Amino acid sequence: MNPGDESFHEWINEQLERLPDFRSRRMFGGSGLYSGGRFFGLVYQSRLYFRTSDDTRAAYTAAGMEHFQPNPKQSLKNYYEVPANVLEDHDALTRWAMAAIQVSTVYYTGR
Repeated sequence: MNPGDESFHEWINEQLERLPDFRSRRMFGGSGLYSGGRFFGLVYQSRLYFRTSDDTRAAYTAAGMEHFQPNPKQSLKNYYEVPANVLEDHDALTRWAMAAIQVSTVYYTGR
């Protein structure tokens, strides 16, 4: 991980630290983001991605964002990059994170 990635990772952690039971864990050259044990996002190469559903994905695609694809052979089509205007607005970032946590909760619990 280069120094720019590290500072971005630290900044994201500071922005999201007030989420319920928030933690991040290093993995595969990036970091996984968790709330209450639910994996809801990831940080990779100075980009933030949140878990989406059919309902929440539209906001990401409307902003021109793409799904997570670290290389041509691998992709996670339920995780989309968070737009810059959301990253720059703490309240919006918190709302989008909470929506991603809700999507993850439904995925893990079925409700």
